[in-house]
Amino acid sequence: MTHQGEVLLAVNGLKTYFSTDDGVVKSVDGVTFHIKKGETLAVVGESGSGKSVTSLSVMRLIPTPPGKIVEGEILFTGKDGVQKNIVTLSEADMRKIRGNDISMIFQEPMTSLNPVYTVGDQIAEAVMLHQGKNKKEAMGVATDMLRFVGIPAPEKRVNEYPHQMSGGMRQRVMIAMALSCKPALLIADEPTTALDVTIQAQILDLMRNLQKEVGMSILFITHNLGVVAEMADRVVVMYGGRVVEEGDVVDIFQAPRHPYTMGLLNSIPRPGEYEHVPGQPKGRLEAIPGNVPNPLNLPPGCAFEPRCKFAVPDCSKAVPALEDTGHGHMSRCIRWREFAQAQREVTA
Repeated sequence: MTHQGEVLLAVNGLKTYFSTDDGVVKSVDGVTFHIKKGETLAVVGESGSGKSVTSLSVMRLIPTPPGKIVEGEILFTGKDGVQKNIVTLSEADMRKIRGNDISMIFQEPMTSLNPVYTVGDQIAEAVMLHQGKNKKEAMGVATDMLRFVGIPAPEKRVNEYPHQMSGGMRQRVMIAMALSCKPALLIADEPTTALDVTIQAQILDLMRNLQKEVGMSILFITHNLGVVAEMADRVVVMYGGRVVEEGDVVDIFQAPRHPYTMGLLNSIPRPGEYEHVPGQPKGRLEAIPGNVPNPLNLPPGCAFEPRCKFAVPDCSKAVPALEDTGHGHMSRCIRWREFAQAQREVTA
């Protein structure tokens, strides 16, 4: 799918830092990306790469203190067609956007749903707040939304409490709540991590179908590249708080230009044999050696250098620039031209 549409969300030079007793953690350090209307953008990376902090920054849900957006802008065009900078909005204006223009699904529905209210009440609350409906109308919307996300007997389920439902059902309730005001942007932070594979497939199907019907954009945060292949139009790969690669989903999977992305792709079990990295034996899964760096103590130069089998002395001298390798495919690696050449030779 290509999206010629206008840009809905533009994140420019975002820096979100956390002050700790040991020093400042640069969780998000100069991140830039955009999402067009109706598009799905996946943000990928290991735990600690800055994915979730990026999504919480967009929602302005960073706990302050210790966290703070110290630089950058988050430009968002709401349903009213007016572009606003989320970073500078008042809390009152932000509350009008949250749940109405931008909604979020979190990874663990049990921590996001209130155990003492019925699921119907929790969905209805947002509808009454943002759409000015009375309690009865809002409960009608809640029942419709439960039906919309495929929950059987919604008239009965609307009066149940979260603990009376399975994990997959609760995740559907979260989606129903997130979509009840028909947001322009849905942020899904690892929405299927806690679910088994069959339920995961159903939830992804549901999100795709809802996207077609409602026409919303999705910012999909995940570490699961299999999900990305199924869901995303474009991909942003993060490592150590920075974007290290960005591009169209097909380009990223077929011709990755950053060793970290190659490492992630080579660690996916898949039918058929791909050879992403020149000189790697076919049919073998590779692990990326080492661990994610301590965010208080990032290596100088490229943050991935200590774990990278392609590293050369220059890699540790300065942080590489994020360069356009062609057709909007960006890579933060000084050796991307060599990878591109090797990929051309493999496919020639």
